[in-house]
Amino acid sequence: MRIISGHHKGRRILAPKSLPVRPTTDRSKEGLFNILQNHIEFKNLHVLDLFSGTGSISYEFASRGVASITSVDQNKKCIKFIQKTSQRLTMKIRTVQNECLNFLKLNNTKFDLIFADPPYDFEEEVYIKIIDLALNRLNSDGILIIEHFKQKDLSNRTCFSFDRRYGNNVFSFFKFN
Repeated sequence: MRIISGHHKGRRILAPKSLPVRPTTDRSKEGLFNILQNHIEFKNLHVLDLFSGTGSISYEFASRGVASITSVDQNKKCIKFIQKTSQRLTMKIRTVQNECLNFLKLNNTKFDLIFADPPYDFEEEVYIKIIDLALNRLNSDGILIIEHFKQKDLSNRTCFSFDRRYGNNVFSFFKFN
């Protein structure tokens, strides 16, 4: 994987093959950040990266200079990899080892942007729980982005705004207004 833009543009990050992840493809990531750069200013963002896996999305936000990033994953190896990589790249990424739904239930912090990339095999009701809980953790002008497989349709959910497809990946955007 590589960092698409920002301070660390072009830097390659090699994740161990033993991590139980499905990283967002560079093509999809590039499309996502092209959308975001036209809608938000990165500098003051407080970002939550759920199901962070290798930390690929967190590194993109850090490279663009966001105010803060919290990466949450339940896998200890993933969290350790994000910690080591962010230290090596001198990025300030707060890591939390926790199940993501549990984190959303117990944490009262508000975020400007929440990105969630849950396992594609989750049932639709789990996606609905993620959306409902994450919307409660957004600031009033915040954005929730869910990455999911193209067979899942989240367009009928509360606060759905739009989606973008990149191959088999879909990014569904949710906003309050």
